[in-house]
Amino acid sequence: MAFRTSDRDHGEQSVLDQEWAQASHEAPAAERRVEDLPAVPNVPVHGVPPLHEEQPQDVEADAGSAGGKRKSFISRHPAVFAGALALSFMTAAGGYLYWDYASHFESTDDAFVAARQFAIAPKIAGYITAVPVTDNQHVNTGEVIARIDDRDYRVALNQAQAQLAHDQAVLAEAEKNLGRYQYLAKTDSIAQQQVDDQAFTVEQDKATVALDQANVDTAQLNLSHTVIAAAQPGRVVSLSAAVGQYAQPGTNLTMFVPDEIWVTANFKETQLDAMRPGQPVTLSIDAYPDRTIRGHVASLQPGSGPAFSLLPPENATGNWVKIVQRVPVKIVMDDPPTDVALGPGMSAETTVRVNPIASLYERLRAWL
Repeated sequence: MAFRTSDRDHGEQSVLDQEWAQASHEAPAAERRVEDLPAVPNVPVHGVPPLHEEQPQDVEADAGSAGGKRKSFISRHPAVFAGALALSFMTAAGGYLYWDYASHFESTDDAFVAARQFAIAPKIAGYITAVPVTDNQHVNTGEVIARIDDRDYRVALNQAQAQLAHDQAVLAEAEKNLGRYQYLAKTDSIAQQQVDDQAFTVEQDKATVALDQANVDTAQLNLSHTVIAAAQPGRVVSLSAAVGQYAQPGTNLTMFVPDEIWVTANFKETQLDAMRPGQPVTLSIDAYPDRTIRGHVASLQPGSGPAFSLLPPENATGNWVKIVQRVPVKIVMDDPPTDVALGPGMSAETTVRVNPIASLYERLRAWL
């Protein structure tokens, strides 16, 4: 009985295999689907386990998990949510403190050191005999920068003084003669015409003496111009004078940078609403970034920078595009450093406090 059952099962399995193979050959490989293949019933075969075994426990578990409600992320990770919430609050508070603090200031990096530098040139001609200074040297008021040969000018001064002395003697003699003529005219010893002529001579001699005195003053002034000295404290820059050089009037001997310097900061016109003279400024020179210099706003230029240029822009055209203009602001340094060299053109960064009221950050820092 067992043998017959085995033969029947073996026959049924052979028929199923043939149907499976036939269905596989009928459809192309690219278009075959599992749904097109004939279903294989779960027929028990001798020695072969069934293709699909029922798993009632797993099915019930999947059904229970699908029908149940999944917990939220906050419920599953409360600590992570609390940390993220605290971090968000701290970030928002820090951002507000920074915005409130930054709104009290106006800053720009379009700033540079400025001064009224000028060229030093002789007023008279002559050979240079001495140059007691060197490049970039600091000099005080009255210190000699160069000397010009003064022998010719001393001779001219001596000549003017001699001419003055001669004309003064002639004037004294004419005045004495005028006194004698006036006495004789009282006694009718001479005519009044002679007295008038002598008085005219005295006036001529006085004019000659005055002219001689002017010549003396001119000669003394030219002699003083042989010494070229500093009119104010400052630094000698780009020195070109040399001993033996023949200097012509107006020839530049050196550039001079006074000690009085300031910072010109070009702020955007949208930053000037609350900016006023006298407001405190914090400066930082690019050449010395570790130094903090204090200053104050001296004045604001009444107009943009390009408006005072040699060729101001002309905006009365059809293709005009509005752009934010820059307005120069003069900033005076309250404590300029004396141990370093500051000169025109050096870049700087400026920060002007436009709101004197303490910010929330400053109040918290003072309280803490």
